[in-house]
Amino acid sequence: MPPAFYRAEEVLETEIERVFLPGWLCLGRASDIPEPGDYIALEILDEPLILVRDREGCVRVLSNVCRHRGSRLAIGAGRTKRFLCPYHAWAYGLDGALLRAPLVEEQPWFDRAECALPSFPVTEWMGWIFVNLDGTAPDMAPQLAGLDPFVRNYHPEEMRSIGQAAETWDVNWKCLAENFMEGYHLTQVHRKTLHPMTPTKLCEKTANGAAFTTYKAHYDPKFSGRGEAHPDMTAEERRLSMMVWIYPGFVAAISPNSAVYMALTPTGPESVETRWGVIGRQEIFAGGEAEARLAFAEAFNAEDKARLIDMQKGLASRFATGGPLAPADYEGTIWDFYGYLAERLL
Repeated sequence: MPPAFYRAEEVLETEIERVFLPGWLCLGRASDIPEPGDYIALEILDEPLILVRDREGCVRVLSNVCRHRGSRLAIGAGRTKRFLCPYHAWAYGLDGALLRAPLVEEQPWFDRAECALPSFPVTEWMGWIFVNLDGTAPDMAPQLAGLDPFVRNYHPEEMRSIGQAAETWDVNWKCLAENFMEGYHLTQVHRKTLHPMTPTKLCEKTANGAAFTTYKAHYDPKFSGRGEAHPDMTAEERRLSMMVWIYPGFVAAISPNSAVYMALTPTGPESVETRWGVIGRQEIFAGGEAEARLAFAEAFNAEDKARLIDMQKGLASRFATGGPLAPADYEGTIWDFYGYLAERLL
């Protein structure tokens, strides 16, 4: 695509309206809030949210804005029995219901039910939590039916967090997503990190659908493997990482006993917030292997970040233009993504 696709403010405005607000956006892992009352406050596209597990154990996403004067209710993460506004002490339950409005609730005209916190549609997929901000997204499960057979034997829902981070990169969100999901650059950019494990030449384009695309990053025969794997996994699955892109902004490399994922949201035409993490099966939390996986992800992320920032600067050139994509096994996922965007932007 031409440089304006990755730089223009008007393109981003249309993407937010037609792609992000109506889409399913990843907020993190269900295991991040394991107990009733556990919560995480975060912002997605300037919308303050509370991700919380209610008293019945259900995951909810609530507006993090008091219904009185608009103050944020929660900051950071923790465990609570209720959300108390730090401004005027209005209190809300874990389900968003208004519990207390000092002095105001005594007025005869006051209707407590009208002042509950707005909630957002939420769903889970393989242990990840997704939210829809405008309430219009179709059910996520049917859209991913074609993806599930490629992932289910890895059982990522059983994995737990090794490490997480939130970073802002000075690149367009699509540049980062496309980079994560194409194998064409693996050998060149990640010569000492990913190339010895998943070289470019062993990439294989696989299934795509209206809401996702995938490819297989097969392991080099000389690579020793990823250790313990789930017994459901086939011999082939034990020798590859499944690369998954759930549109618009969730990407993951799911390996036999660990996974690296990114949840991407644009913060400007040439900046993106990535909330990324590494998860692993219980077996790798001994002997320092989990810490090694995190360090490995930090290393190849740094390589990608440097290359993408340089590319973003190059796109500002008046001589920059679109170029031909590599064959399907190496950049076919990008072609799939262009088709997804075309249906929503044009």
